[in-house]
This record gives sequence, C-alpha cells and structure tokens, in this order.
Amino acid sequence: MTPLLRGLLGLMAVLTPLVCGEAAAQGAGAAEVPLDRAAIAAGLCTDAGDTLDRAADALGDASDDDLAFLRRITDALMGRNLVCGETVAIKSGGGTVDALTGAPADASGKTPVLNLRNRASAENLGAALTLLTPSSASDRDRALRVLARRPQGVSAAALARAAEAALDDASRAAIEELAVVASLASEDVSERIAAVEALARTPNRRNLGRLEALKGEPAYEGDTAFRDAVDAAIGEASTWVRIADALSVLFSGLSYASILFIAAVGLAIVFGLMGVINLAHGEFIMIGAYVTFMVQEVLRALAPALVDWYLILAIPFTFLVTAAIGVAIELLVVRHLYRRPLMTLLATWAVSLFLVNIVRVTFGTQNLAFATPSYISGGFTLIGDFIVTQNRLFAIVFALVVLAATWLILKKTPFGLNVRAVTQNREMASAIGIATRRVDMLAFGLGSGLAGLAGLALAPIYNVNPLMGTNFIIESFMVVVLGGVGSLAGTLIAALGIGQINVLIEPIWGAVAAKVIVLLLIIAFIQRRPEGLFAAPGRRK
Repeated sequence: MTPLLRGLLGLMAVLTPLVCGEAAAQGAGAAEVPLDRAAIAAGLCTDAGDTLDRAADALGDASDDDLAFLRRITDALMGRNLVCGETVAIKSGGGTVDALTGAPADASGKTPVLNLRNRASAENLGAALTLLTPSSASDRDRALRVLARRPQGVSAAALARAAEAALDDASRAAIEELAVVASLASEDVSERIAAVEALARTPNRRNLGRLEALKGEPAYEGDTAFRDAVDAAIGEASTWVRIADALSVLFSGLSYASILFIAAVGLAIVFGLMGVINLAHGEFIMIGAYVTFMVQEVLRALAPALVDWYLILAIPFTFLVTAAIGVAIELLVVRHLYRRPLMTLLATWAVSLFLVNIVRVTFGTQNLAFATPSYISGGFTLIGDFIVTQNRLFAIVFALVVLAATWLILKKTPFGLNVRAVTQNREMASAIGIATRRVDMLAFGLGSGLAGLAGLALAPIYNVNPLMGTNFIIESFMVVVLGGVGSLAGTLIAALGIGQINVLIEPIWGAVAAKVIVLLLIIAFIQRRPEGLFAAPGRRK
C-alpha cells in the first residue's frame, strides 16, 4: 500500500469521528432553527467580529438559501458594498437593494470598515462559503489556499459538508486535510494525536513543517503521549520526504536524459556510420519542431477537433520531411567530401547557417506558440512532494518508443544489417556486394529523421525559434562520443549518465557550472578510454 493511499485512509479514519460525528451532533437541532438573517445583517454593521464567528459556526447546518445569503452579504462586506443605514443594503451594478428582501433600498448610510482581525475572519468565511456554494474551479482553488492559512477558523461540520460538495477527488482530499489540520488546535489531546498520525500518513514538506511546529507548544513538553506521537510522526514523515526528494531527482534526470537521447541518437548513426561531423544536426531538430508547428496550424484551420492530437499526427510528417532534407543534403554536399573531415565539418556548418536563415526569412525570429495537449498537461502526486508531470512523462515514453523503433531497424532489418556491416568495415562490406553509397544516403536520412522527432518532442516544452538547435549540437556530440561512436546502447547509457549528473549538480552550483563539470568528467573519461563506453568492433583499439 502506497503512503498516499495510507494517508487518504488515515484521513478518512480521523475525519469520521471528528468531523462527521460533530456534524451529526450539531445537525440534530440546527434544522429546527433557521439562520437569523436579520441578526447577521445588523451584526455586521455593529459587531462584525462576533457576527462573523457566529456565521462561521452556522455553516455546517445552514440551508442552501442561507448559504447563498451569507455569501452575498459577506462578498458585499469585503468589497465595501454593504450600506448600514435605516436598513442594511447591498450596492450592486443594478442599484442598491435590501440585503434581506432584495427590494430597492436607500443608498445612504455608512460602509463598515474591517480591522485586520475581522478582515481575516471575513476572508475565511468567504472562502468556506465559496466551497459550500456553486463556484468556478479557479474560485475554489483560491478558497482552498485561503483556508490553508487559517483552517481553525472553520467548524469541522462545515469542512465535512464542503468535502461532500467537492467536485473532484483532489479538492475533497484537500478539504479533508484542512479538517485534520484544524484538529491540531483541538483541546482534546486524543483528537490532536489522531490528527498528528494522519499528517504523518500524508508526508510532504508542508505537513512536516506543521508537525515540527508542534514542538514549540506546551503540550509537547507536558504530555508524554502527545510528544511521542509528534516525534514518531516527524521521523516517519522525514523518511518519506527524503524518498520523495530522491525520486524527484531521478525523474528529472530521466526526463532530461530522454531529451538528450532523442537529440543524439540520430547523430550516433550518422557519425558512427560515416564519421561525418554533422554540425547541421541541431538544425534538423529545429526543422522537426517547425514541421510540427505547421501540422498544428493545418489542423487548426482544417480540423480544429484534432488539434489536441497534433503531436501524434505530426510524427510521420516530421520524420519524412526531415529525412528527405537529410537525404538531399547527403546527395548534394556530404557525399563529395567523404574522408575529408575538416571539409565536411565546414560544409555542414555552412548548411546549418543556410537552414537557420531560410527559417528566419520564412517564419521570423520569434518563438512559436504551441498548444499544450491535454495528455501532457498537469500531473499527479505519487509520494509526498514527488509530482509526476505529464509533459516529462511524455518525453520519457517518447524516448523509449524511439529507442525501440531504432533498435528494431538496426537489429532486425536487412538495412540495419547493412548499416552495422558498413560501420564495422566499409571496404569489406563493399567487397561482399553491399551498396555502401545507398547505405550512406539512407543512414543519413534516418539520422536526420530521428533528429526531427527530437524537435517534435521538444516543441511543446521548449522555446522553438531558428536558433534552438544550436543549444543541442554540443550536448549531442558529448553523448555520442561518451557512449561510443555508432553504439545505440552507449548513446542511451551516456544520455542517462549525463542527465542524472546534471540534475544532481545543478541545484548546488548552477546550470553553467553543472555543464562545465560534466564536460570535464567526459574529457577525463575519454583520456582513458578514447573509444567510449561501447564501441563498434571495427573501431575498438
């Protein structure tokens, strides 16, 4: 059973006796005594503090009409639209109306001014009423944030009723947690201990801070049972918080490594097969992102209902377009410069400049705007503060799909067999009848197409502009060289290693220092093993 599930069960166990019991006890007689609206309205004009407290206590048993009245008059009080004259009136866009009857009323009178304490009480009451009456999702989220600052200001019965009225499980769990936090201030020690144990079963930094704050209370020194419960809860919560932190670092490293792998796998094929230092590789990533943008815009114009699926629908177009451009560049430029690495480097650099400027002229230099599909929006909490975000999860899954597809092509197809043969020994492969020129051309196209898919994966989470590819070319070469030229497994392991090391170092010394340290580590490794982690047999020294 996960800590999250145990926490929810614990919350339910605590709330059943504390909240529902109180609600039932209070509700037995409250239904016979409706809210005294006249007293509430008059009290807000004379003794706002006491009246707000009485209104908050009545929330658990008030009728829906009474809740609507309380929300209307509380909003007017907070917005300085309450008029205290011969009658209590509310100013609105349609005029001034009587707060009790809704009939037109005299607008002359005083507007009550709240002091800091009463304003806090009014904010709390308004937040509770927002949860108890029909409200938008954004208003409910705002109300939860207000109540989180002072949950003790709302009765357990009101919180129980708000939990029943919650529109989704996340809101219901948040309200139930507020009820537990409110129980921390109870005068009953057994209720406080139950609340402490419930917080320990939902471990996160916020709850850990709440538990540690209890050490400063008199009950911690004076009650042995309470002190033991707090110490045990802090120990349990601290352990799970550390586990959640470790999982967060691991997940961040995996997501960063997946981007590195997708960006580098195409270069691993091109560099490993032909020894071509393709400085235009980053521009193929950029072209892939722009093709994805064009697919999105076409769908927006012709099939708006499918715009949410543009990332999936763009996969074949992105791969084919970038692969075709790669084949064209190999035929027109690269094939004339084999065995001349310096000339190849300069030529591909010129190609990269050409592609960047073509895109600048066509699309401009501004960042492109991409819609965020529903399947990569938001996230879910797994343990404590460890949140699995959908966009990072998409990048990881997409990288695994690219890895599987590339492995199948290279290991299970005749083309892949030819690629591996040419990689290990070009002359011998040519001697046994393999068309090395055709393999070169198709391999360059495959590498370019994979780079385009990297651009597709980056499109919704990265700034897409003509220069975006420049940021990936150096890191792609680092991954390829460290993993071993032409090795798919080496590329994967190198991407994982670089991604995790970056994520570990970056919070301590910053992003720039992390990249410098990673580069120095790679240089030190290459000094001892020039062929990288895994090298093709034909290249191993």
